[in-house]
This record gives sequence, structure tokens and C-alpha cells, in this order.
Amino acid sequence: MAQTTKGRVVISRNPEEALKLAAAVYKKHLADGPASELNNLDSAYNWNATGPTIATCLAFHDDAESFKSKMEEAYRNRDALLAPIDDIVRGSSAYLKGKYSKNPKKLGDWGYPVDDTPKVKKKKA
Repeated sequence: MAQTTKGRVVISRNPEEALKLAAAVYKKHLADGPASELNNLDSAYNWNATGPTIATCLAFHDDAESFKSKMEEAYRNRDALLAPIDDIVRGSSAYLKGKYSKNPKKLGDWGYPVDDTPKVKKKKA
């Protein structure tokens, strides 16, 4: 004789998958109309009030994903330009530090932060 299981309902924690599931449930609820089993839910859960917000929430999710890809592209563009800028800033610092070796605080005139406090030696454990 076959054994029946209680069955497990797997609800994803992934926002996009959860929204797609919610949309499917809401679609069935609307199709069933007044005969929908979900009308019997506790008053804390009201598909008629929450259901219409699913499409808006999914649109916000799609916007966020679009912004995420735009952000990644912007970071790639920034990184492509950053290396030579970083090199020239470091090279200029080295040049000015050599030129003003007696007075390194002069580098502050160019905007370089100058810390002239003595380095603290690390203690061995």
C-alpha cells in the first residue's frame, strides 16, 4: 500500500520568484472569483487588498534590477579610467615628496593629506 506524505510547499526566499508565485496565486484567486478558497482566510490576509500591489512590487523589482546592471556598467567604466588617474596621482606625489623632502607638508598645497606623526612600531606577540 502506498504511503501518502504531508507534502512540502517550497516558497522561495528569492524576491523575484516569490513575486511570481504571488502573481500566480492571485491570478487563480481572481479566476475563481467569489468562490475562491482564499476568501476564507483570516482577516489579516486579504488577497483583494494585497493582490493589486503585486504588479507594482514586481515593477519596482524590475527597476531595481535595471539599476543594478546600470550600476555595474558604471563601475566598469569608472574602473577603466581610474588606473591611469591613480598612477598620475601617485607619481606626482612621489615627485613632489622628492622635491620637498625637507618639508613634506608642502604637498598639502596640492591637496595631499600629510601625516607627519611617527609610525607606531608593531609589538610582537
